Amino acid sequence: MSVNDQELSAICQDNRVHLDHLTIVLHKPRLAENIGATARAARNMGFTRMMVVQPEDIDQGRMLKMATGSSAELINNLTVKSNLAAALGSFHYIVGTTARLGGSYRQSPVTPRELARQLIPISQHNQVALLFGPENWGLTNEELALCHALVTIPTSDFRSLNLAQAVLIVAYEIFFARSDLPDRFMPRLANSFELENMYAELQATLMQINYIGHQNPELWMMRIRRFFSRHGLRAAEVQVIRGICRQIDWYVRRRFQTANGESGCNR
Repeated sequence: MSVNDQELSAICQDNRVHLDHLTIVLHKPRLAENIGATARAARNMGFTRMMVVQPEDIDQGRMLKMATGSSAELINNLTVKSNLAAALGSFHYIVGTTARLGGSYRQSPVTPRELARQLIPISQHNQVALLFGPENWGLTNEELALCHALVTIPTSDFRSLNLAQAVLIVAYEIFFARSDLPDRFMPRLANSFELENMYAELQATLMQINYIGHQNPELWMMRIRRFFSRHGLRAAEVQVIRGICRQIDWYVRRRFQTANGESGCNR
């Protein structure tokens, strides 16, 4: 089905999905040509922001061979980072892509169409990262732990898609997510840097009071991450949780000192 220039313009001007708040993030892409092809796919769907993290090959000439026309702008303005957690730090909502289902880290992925509907309110006031893993293995469990939501692309018997294909399908659904959906306000959420600091402090506190075990605490924390991700924490709420953790830490230390005959410290 073809779409004429007037219809495309109307879609691009639709403010239901803020494409300028969405960034395609490629983690450890292997080939420069794949980065270029991904830029072309992203630009076809109106995306203007792309980031690569720890690329194996970033030869600009080879990228530009695949990124023709206006998609070359994405290559010329490409952001390159060396650490995934740091690269995602400023984003308020992170979506990880995965083809492998099951297991504690990969539960409840949505389809690209379902994701697109979810992003309509979120994209209004939040920076969103769409995270794609390396072509051979995809994202690891540790990398998926940084994500608020997971998306998987339904396929037939053969599940493998190349990088540009996967980006195009996800971007296409987001591009057309508009029109008849009801308005729902979504405030600015805490960014990944704020959340990861909170999770680190929360994990230390829960281990201190023996709520979670010292063996494989990340698995326990994954359940907590999912709980908070479903609700979406704001920056002020993150500070409340960190304040509770500090209060618990102070109380435990004071009780330990009292039990050992030491005088309690003033706060």
